[in-house]
Amino acid sequence: MTTFLDNVFNGLALGAVYALVALGFVIIFKASGVMNFAHGSLLLLGGYLTAVLHDDLGFAAALAVAVLVTAAVAGAVDRFLLQAGGPDPHTAHVQTIVTIGVDILILTDLSRRIGGDLLSLGDPWGDSVSGLGPVTVADSRIAAIVVSTLVIAGVFALFRYTSWGLSLRASAEDVEAASLMGVRLVRVRTLAWCLAGALAALAAVFLAAFPAPGLERTTGQIALKAFPAAILGGMASPPGALAGSLLIGMTEALVAGYQSDLHVLGEGFGDVAPYAVMVLVLLVRPTGLFGGKAAVRV
Repeated sequence: MTTFLDNVFNGLALGAVYALVALGFVIIFKASGVMNFAHGSLLLLGGYLTAVLHDDLGFAAALAVAVLVTAAVAGAVDRFLLQAGGPDPHTAHVQTIVTIGVDILILTDLSRRIGGDLLSLGDPWGDSVSGLGPVTVADSRIAAIVVSTLVIAGVFALFRYTSWGLSLRASAEDVEAASLMGVRLVRVRTLAWCLAGALAALAAVFLAAFPAPGLERTTGQIALKAFPAAILGGMASPPGALAGSLLIGMTEALVAGYQSDLHVLGEGFGDVAPYAVMVLVLLVRPTGLFGGKAAVRV
C-alpha cells in the first residue's frame, strides 16, 4: 500500500507539472489554431536562464527573469514570425510547420551552450524530503503540486474574469465575428503565446528538480509528454488539458513504480505509456475527453 500511495503522489506531482505545459499547448491552439512544436525548446530556455542566473540573482529573481524573458521570446516568435502577414487562421497549418524550424534553432543553440553538463537551478527545496503519513515524498514534489495548483487557478481566473479571457474565448469560437465586434486579434494571440511561454519556463523548474538530476539538453523533450495530455482533453479545452495531464502523470508514475511487474511489456514501456493511453482514449473518443463535435483535430 505504501508503494501505491507513493506512486499516486508522484503521479499527481507529474500531472500538475504536465498541466502547466499542456495548458500552454491549449492556450496557443485556442488563440491561433497553431500547434506549437517549439514549446519544448521554450521550456528549456526558461530552465537554462534560471540555471545560469540563480548564482548572481538568487533563485526567485532568476526564475522571475526567466519567466519574463521566455514569455517575451514566445510572444516575439508569434508576432514577428508567425503573424508577419497578419493573423490569418487559414494559414495555421503553415505556422505550425514554422514552429518546428523555430524549435530546431532554439534547441541547437541551447544544446551547444549546455553540452553534456547537468545544471542546477538552485531551487530552495534541494534534495530534502518530508513524511506524509506512511509516504516519504520529495519537497520538490509537494512544491510542484502547490505552485501548479495556484498558477493553474490563476490562469482559469484569467479566462473567466478578464477582458482578455473573454476575447480569447470569443476569437476561439468565431474569429471573424470577434474581429467585427472589436476584438484585437493580434494582441489577444500574442498575449496567449506570452502566457504559454511563461508557464513553460515555470514547469522547467520542477522537471529539473530532485529527484531529477538537473537540467540537461534533453529536458525540453519532456514537454512532449504533455502533448498527449493536451490531445486527450481536446485541444481547445483547458479543463481537458488538466484532466489529461493528471491521467498521463498518474499513468507514467504507476508504470514506473510497477515496472518489474510489467516486464513483459518491455523495459522502456514507461516512456511510451502516455502515448499508448492517448491512442486508446482516442479510439473511443476521437475528439478527446472534453472535445465536442466542432473541435478541430490535428
